[in-house]
Amino acid sequence: MTDQSVTRALPGKFVLAVIVGGVIGLGILRGPGEIALVIPDSVSYLSLWLIGGLFVLLSTVVSAELVGMTPRSGGTYSLIRRAYGPYPGFLIGWVDWLSFVPDIALKAVVTIEFVAILFPETASWHTPLSIMVTSVFAALQLRGIALCALIQEFATAAIGLVVVVLALVLFFVEAPVINATAVIPTRSGLHDWSLVIATIIFTYDGWLYASYFSGEIRGGSGTVARSCIKGVVIVIALYMLLNIALVKSVGLAALAGSDLALAHALELVTSPAVGNAVVVAAILILLSHQNLAYMGAPRVLQALAKDGFAAKRAQELGKGGNPVFAVLLTWLVSVGLIFLGGFEFLVLLSVFLFIPLYLALIVGVLILRKREPESERPYRAWGHPYSTIVCLLGWTLITVFQAYVERETAVYAVAMVAVSLPVYWYLVSK
Repeated sequence: MTDQSVTRALPGKFVLAVIVGGVIGLGILRGPGEIALVIPDSVSYLSLWLIGGLFVLLSTVVSAELVGMTPRSGGTYSLIRRAYGPYPGFLIGWVDWLSFVPDIALKAVVTIEFVAILFPETASWHTPLSIMVTSVFAALQLRGIALCALIQEFATAAIGLVVVVLALVLFFVEAPVINATAVIPTRSGLHDWSLVIATIIFTYDGWLYASYFSGEIRGGSGTVARSCIKGVVIVIALYMLLNIALVKSVGLAALAGSDLALAHALELVTSPAVGNAVVVAAILILLSHQNLAYMGAPRVLQALAKDGFAAKRAQELGKGGNPVFAVLLTWLVSVGLIFLGGFEFLVLLSVFLFIPLYLALIVGVLILRKREPESERPYRAWGHPYSTIVCLLGWTLITVFQAYVERETAVYAVAMVAVSLPVYWYLVSK
C-alpha cells in the first residue's frame, strides 16, 4: 500500500547515506577489542568479520524483497505488518520505537563522555550537555526533512572518508614490535562467544535502515531495496579495510580488551595525541546517529498512528515534512531517560530483540511468496528459495543460541510480549 500523504522528496543517494551512516558506528571502533579477547588468531578474526558481513549481505538480498513490496515509510513495522498481520506488526512497531528512544538517550550521553576526554571541564555538566545535544537534533527535525537529509549525507561522506584515511595511516606507518604473548588472555566460554556474535550483529545492524523512509524516497521502493544492498557492500568493504589495517599495523594482541581499538592502534603507531582524532570521529559518528535516529523513530510512531495503533497526532506532518508530534514525543521520552539514567535494561532488551526480528523478516519473505505469489515485486530475492533457507537456518541458530545463553533477557522479552496483548486489545477496541 502506497502512502499518499507524504511526498517523495528524498533523493536516491540518501539511501546510501542512511545505510552506510547508520551501520558504521561505535561497534567498529570498540568491537575489534572485544572480539580479539576471544579470537586471537588473525586469520580467524578476519574470516569472522568477512563471513559475518557476507551473511548480513545475503540477509539483505533476501529481506530487501519486503522493502520492494512495501512503498511505505515506517521501517520494520511496515514490513512485518504485511507479512504477519496487525498484532505482530503492532508488537514489533512499539518495540522498534522503544529501542530507538533509549538509543538516542544513550548516544547523547556517550557523546558528552567523549567530549569530556577532549575537554575535561565539561564532565561536571554531563547531564545538561547531553540534553542539549539531543534537543538540538530534535529541533533540526522540526526545521524539515530536507535539512536533516543533507546533514546525513554530509556526515556519512565524512565518516567514510575518516575510516579510509585512518586505515591508510595504519597501513603505511611502521608500527613498533609488540609482545603478543603477554597480552591476550584466554576467553572461550559460551557467554564470550555470545558476546562475539552480538558484537558482530550490533556492528552490522542497520542494513534495512532505509525502509524507515521508503515512502519518501524518489525512485520508489524498488530503488530503495537495491540501494540497501549497495550500501551493505560498501560497509563490508570499509570494515574489512579497517580490520586488515588493524591486524597488519599492531596485531590483535595490542587491541584485546581496548574500548576504542582504532584509537589505541593509532596511538601505538604514531603518538598518543593522534588517538584524539578517533575520539573526534566517534563524536561525529554519534552525532550522525542522533540525527538519523530522530528521523527514523518518529516514522515508526507515524506508521502506527495511521493504522490506529498510536495517538492520531503522531501521523500529522509539519511544514518541513516530518511528523512533529512524534518527534516531540520521542524527544521527551529520551530526555526523561537521560535524567533517570536507568535505560540500560531497555537497551539490552532491544538489542536482544534485533535477532528474532531479523528471523521474522526472513520468514516474512517465505510467507508472502506463498500467500501473494502474483503481487508486484520491484525487487525479487536473489537465489530464492535457497538463499532464504540459508538465512532462515542461520538466524534460527543464532536466535536459539543467544536465547539459551542470555536466558534472563529472553524471559523479560517474553514477558514484554505478554503485556503488549491487552494494550493491543484496548487500542483496536476504541
